Amino acid sequence: MNKVTMGTVVVKDGSQKQMWIPETKLEAKMVEAMQRREAEGCTIKSFNSLILKFPKIDENLRKCKDIFEEFDEDSNDTIDQEELRKCFQKLGISFTEEDINDLFEACDINDDMVINFNEFIVLLCIVYLLKDDPASLHAKSRMGLPNLEATFETLVDAFVFLDKNKDGYVSKNETVQAINESGERSSGRIAMKRFEEMDWDKNGTVNFKEFLFAFTRWVGIDDDNEGIDDDKEDDEEEDED
Repeated sequence: MNKVTMGTVVVKDGSQKQMWIPETKLEAKMVEAMQRREAEGCTIKSFNSLILKFPKIDENLRKCKDIFEEFDEDSNDTIDQEELRKCFQKLGISFTEEDINDLFEACDINDDMVINFNEFIVLLCIVYLLKDDPASLHAKSRMGLPNLEATFETLVDAFVFLDKNKDGYVSKNETVQAINESGERSSGRIAMKRFEEMDWDKNGTVNFKEFLFAFTRWVGIDDDNEGIDDDKEDDEEEDED
């Protein structure tokens, strides 16, 4: 679920600008954190260079399974809201009830009221993104994130690469621009396909959690065991057109 609405703001020169406005505090925190990160620049030079990192990212993200199982108290391969709340209490993470509800909703992308493994990776990445927050700093050290910090930073960096106007969201035009930089003949069609995969709620914009959900599938982490191999085949078919 992408919790944003379109609004109008007045910029310094007096003109009006359309922009996406977060509807939850968690969404606003993610956008603010992403914009702070975007001010630092991006190390990724092309979408192709990111694709080359997919196998290593897949390998590292799968190491999150031990952390996931620690959260999954009843060992049913999902985490419900009560389990998430208990785990935060166990780790001494200071989240308000609203914070926990927002975080759970943000990670429960398919709205089935539980969090599966790839959605849990989204949760960990959000915690990493929000690491400047005092409560998240504690979570970062207690949830095992330091060992995965390089991988999570690559995911944040990938989003920064796509978000050309640095507003905390990725548009269709930005996706096309980023992938077109590869110079491949079929890059336009590939860009449209990638954006459709990211735009979970089909509202024309992609936030960080939607991007992460798509990314887990791209690198091979998906409940249906479909991943990068399928995407490569699709891209090869497009190249043959």
